[in-house]
Amino acid sequence: MACVPVFPHEHHVAATPDSRSQGSFQPSLAQQHESAPLDKHPTRSLASASSMPRDHNHDHDQNQNLTMTLPEDSFDTHNCEPPSLEVTFQKEELLRMYMAMVTMRRMETTADTLYKSQLIRGFCHLCTGQEAIGVGLETALTKEDKVITAYRSHGFTYMRKGSVLPIIAELLGRNNGISGGKGGSMHMFTPNFFGGNGIVGAQVPLGAGIAFAQKYLGKKAATFVFYGDGAANQGQVFEAFNMAKLWELPAVFVCENNQYGMGTSAARSSANTDYYKRGDYIPGIKVNGMDVLAVHQAIAYAREWALTEHKGPLLLEMETYRYGGHSMSDPGVSYRSREEIQKVRSENDPITHLKERLLEAQVVSEAELKDMDKAARAEVDKAAKEAKESEQPDMKTFWTDVYVKGAEVPFLRGREPQETHFYRK
Repeated sequence: MACVPVFPHEHHVAATPDSRSQGSFQPSLAQQHESAPLDKHPTRSLASASSMPRDHNHDHDQNQNLTMTLPEDSFDTHNCEPPSLEVTFQKEELLRMYMAMVTMRRMETTADTLYKSQLIRGFCHLCTGQEAIGVGLETALTKEDKVITAYRSHGFTYMRKGSVLPIIAELLGRNNGISGGKGGSMHMFTPNFFGGNGIVGAQVPLGAGIAFAQKYLGKKAATFVFYGDGAANQGQVFEAFNMAKLWELPAVFVCENNQYGMGTSAARSSANTDYYKRGDYIPGIKVNGMDVLAVHQAIAYAREWALTEHKGPLLLEMETYRYGGHSMSDPGVSYRSREEIQKVRSENDPITHLKERLLEAQVVSEAELKDMDKAARAEVDKAAKEAKESEQPDMKTFWTDVYVKGAEVPFLRGREPQETHFYRK
């Protein structure tokens, strides 16, 4: 599939933090660019063609390129130029992005229901409201690029794997879960997606290590290291910044600022809430994280930056919002009002934002979008039913997947000198 553009080094005026506008649309036949990141996923797409119904009597010429102009306030910068405000996609790609976002929303809504039905146990952190980040990220990456994040990982897992069933099965602790039913909500992994990590901020130095490995091995791949505003004050985050800059690692540090760390607003916990400036000697960009196209532009720009020799890391701040509580045990309304949540839902919802753009640009009709919504619901509901009917893991698998095969230690000492555990092949 033809592609999204590689960004030119054009100079654009940095954004101002005014209210978000919808931007203008310039439908045109753009020139073909080099092969896009999406092309490098031959076995996975944002949504399968079969899951996106069409009115075949109404030809939208899905292979036509569409150029859009992002709002001027999409980006603020620190010691670097902003990404281009011109974004070009094929219409088919835009529809796949929409399908991925509505599927992700439905998947998280289903997880909420399953948890409240006591079918999901333990921790469960939902990304409802933050869908634009996971989708915008994946459209700009190759399958060789690396991603690591914290415990709000369902959306990233879906985008890196592209299947609802193993995610819901993992939440339910079933043997066909993406981590064999042993990881749960916080510990999901796929090739080149390093999880799902449960300790606040601890994934950031791990991400720096992954980026170091890529540079050491001479791999042309970038590492995207996600953390939240609640983790932004961790000392280990700044230590990772220092090492990444010192060694010019191909790392992009991405702060998902959803405004609240557990029950504390960012303003109450951080002396400086401009997280994109926290790197100091690392350039940074603040991004409208509720706009999937702006996220895509920023990620593609950051990837190119990180892979350019002697530029080193870049810091992104995604301004976003979580509709639910910090986790399922948090109703999310004791430290903010229901009116605040509803205001964001009604005025700045990422799915509604993309939907309005698609309709304005005449990419799709209302009826077709409704069909896509129904298809997403059907896919998730079918996956949930199948997951609930799946078997629980055999207890013999409890001790597996602790070590990489071939790297097992022969024995481990226990709590007492005479207590020794031997590895049994």
